[in-house]
Amino acid sequence: MKTIRRLIYGEVLASIAMVALGFLALFFFFDLVDELQYLGKNNGLPTANDIYQIRHALLYVLLLVPNHLYELLPISVLIGTIFVMARLAQSSEYTILRTSGLDPWRALKLLLGLGASFVVLSFLVGDYLAPVSERAAQLLKARYQSAITVGQTGAWLKEKQAYNTYVANVKTLSTHNEMQGVQIFEFDNKGLVVSTTQAAVATFGEDDSWLLANATRTEFDIPTGKALPPGPGKQAAGVTRNTLESFRWPTEITQEMVSVALLKPERMSTVDLFNYIRHLNANGQTAQRYEIEFWKKVFYPLSCLVMVILALPFAYLHFRSGGIATYVFAGVMIGISFFLLNNVFGYVGNLQKWQPWVAAATPGLLYMAISLGAFGWLVLRR
Repeated sequence: MKTIRRLIYGEVLASIAMVALGFLALFFFFDLVDELQYLGKNNGLPTANDIYQIRHALLYVLLLVPNHLYELLPISVLIGTIFVMARLAQSSEYTILRTSGLDPWRALKLLLGLGASFVVLSFLVGDYLAPVSERAAQLLKARYQSAITVGQTGAWLKEKQAYNTYVANVKTLSTHNEMQGVQIFEFDNKGLVVSTTQAAVATFGEDDSWLLANATRTEFDIPTGKALPPGPGKQAAGVTRNTLESFRWPTEITQEMVSVALLKPERMSTVDLFNYIRHLNANGQTAQRYEIEFWKKVFYPLSCLVMVILALPFAYLHFRSGGIATYVFAGVMIGISFFLLNNVFGYVGNLQKWQPWVAAATPGLLYMAISLGAFGWLVLRR
C-alpha cells in the first residue's frame, strides 16, 4: 500500500499544483489588467514617490493571490484528482492497482487522507495568510488611491456602556491606522441624544480608548426630555458646543473591530468573525451576515473532502481514446457550480433569515450526498 499511496499521492499532488497554478496565473493576469487603469495616479499628494506605479500594482496583485488560492483550492483539488483518476483508468493502470488489492474502500480511505491534508492547508491559508495579505493589499491601495472604506458612509459600530449607548461612525481607515471622519453619538437609556462628538482624525490609544484630535463636542441638556438637533451656532438653548484640542473616548471597540467593519466579512479570519459576532450580539445588533460567513469559514475547507469523493468514481469509468477531456471538463463545471451555489446560499440565507450554519453547510452536504451516491452506484454496485 505504501507504493500505491506514493504513486497516487505523487500524481494527484502534481496535478493539483498545476491546476492551482494555472488558475492563479489567470486571476493574476486579470487583476493586473484591472490595475493598469490606476497607474500614474496618487491620493492627491504632490511628490513623485506617491504615484501609483507598476511595481505597486504587481505587489498589490501578488498580495491578492492567497485569497484566490483559498477560494480556488477545492476546485483545484476536484479537477486535479479527476484528471489523475481518469488518466489512470484510461491507461488501465487503475485496473492493475485494483488487481493488486486496491478495493473501493481502500481507495476512498486513501483519497480522504489526501483530502484531509488540503483541509488543513485551506484552513491555514483562509484563516491566517489570506486575511493578512488582504489587509496589506488594501493598505497599499489606500496609500496611493483612497483609504479603506465601506459604502458611502463608512462603518457604523455600536457599544453599550454602563449608563449610555454609543454609536460610532468611521468613514475611512488610513494606511497608518488612523480613523478619518469620526462621529460618536451618545444616547441615554430613553434613546435620546445626550452628546455628539466629531473629529476629522482619530487614533487608537493603548488603554482601550480612541484619541480624537481637534474634536467638536456638542452636549444636549433637555429638561423636557425632548432631544433637539444641534443648531448651526456654537451655542443655543439647551445646547453646548466646545472645540477640544484632544478628546479621549474610553471604549472596547478595538482597532481589529474597526478593520473588520471596514473589510468584507469573507476576508476576515474565523477568530475575528467570532469576536465581532459576540460584539454585535452584546450590543443588540444583527449579526446574520457575519454568522453565515463564520460558518462558511468553518465548512469551506471541508469541501476538499467532498471533492476527492466526487473524483473517485471517475477511476471506474471506461474511456475511449480522447474521452478524458470530457470528464475533466465535467469536473470543471462541477467545481464552478459548487463555488456559485456556495455564494448563492449565503445570500439567500441572509435574505430569508435561515439558520447561519444551515445556509453555510447546505452546498457541502448536497454535493456530499451526490458524491456518495455516485460512489455507491458506480463503484460498489457496478
